[in-house]
Amino acid sequence: MSVVTPKDRRPRPGRTGVPEDATTEAPLALWFSDGWIVTRRNLTKLKRSPDMLVFAVLQPIMFVLLFSQIYGGSIEVEGSDYTQYLMAGIFAQTVIFGSTFSGSAMAQDLKDGIIDRFRTLPMSSSAVLIGRTNSDLVLNTLSVVIMMGTGFLVGWRVTTDAGSALAGVGLLLLFSYAFSWVMALLGMSVKSPEVINNASFMILFPLTFISNAFVQPQNLPGPLETFANWNPVSALVQAVRELFGNTGSVPVPDAWPMQNALPMVLVGIVLLLVVFVPLCIRKFASISSR
Repeated sequence: MSVVTPKDRRPRPGRTGVPEDATTEAPLALWFSDGWIVTRRNLTKLKRSPDMLVFAVLQPIMFVLLFSQIYGGSIEVEGSDYTQYLMAGIFAQTVIFGSTFSGSAMAQDLKDGIIDRFRTLPMSSSAVLIGRTNSDLVLNTLSVVIMMGTGFLVGWRVTTDAGSALAGVGLLLLFSYAFSWVMALLGMSVKSPEVINNASFMILFPLTFISNAFVQPQNLPGPLETFANWNPVSALVQAVRELFGNTGSVPVPDAWPMQNALPMVLVGIVLLLVVFVPLCIRKFASISSR
């Protein structure tokens, strides 16, 4: 009698070469194993490209120093020191920009034919996406740690307890992880890796700069003020400011998202995952079957 091992139970490619989804037909442990293997592959690739890692680390340091030391003396915030007001916005901007790695990496893998190689392996197709977004989460975690250290050097401080501070960091990383799925879908939708940077900036620049990240929304023109108050990035920044204790006596806009920033962000994270994870998996299955 032959013994069926866990390896034998892994899904096999069909006629088109597309593996069946291990999330439904393989044990959950194998699905996690596939995701971890792809995550490790992406982190190893990052380790072998130190220039990408260096620039990913230097960018948040540059933003902290640029806004706090150069622009900080020219920008006044009612009820707070600008450095304390600024840091939550820098945190949010950096982790959101960091999510673009998912899009550019997916576009590059498609161009290089790596996805075609994954198709021939007995693995979950969704594990490729899980591994991609997980590795970006690791990179964003490193960026947040470095930004916090740089912030302390320029005078930024956390004035709440350790639990609230950890919750603020966790909220930033959760939002960045959810947004990575948006960028992954964009990366699979463009024609070439060169397009992804321009396409992503068309989305990210309005979200990050027309917000409360760097200036108070009430100082913006009418339509832009409304956009900033209902911008999910503004809710993220406001929630992180509250968790880090950096709100001071800055007046909070009357808009519902600003008055209920933490629930707004949590609902937004859930919606992003519910909408874009299935869309990404469906898109990946579509391009893998070509």
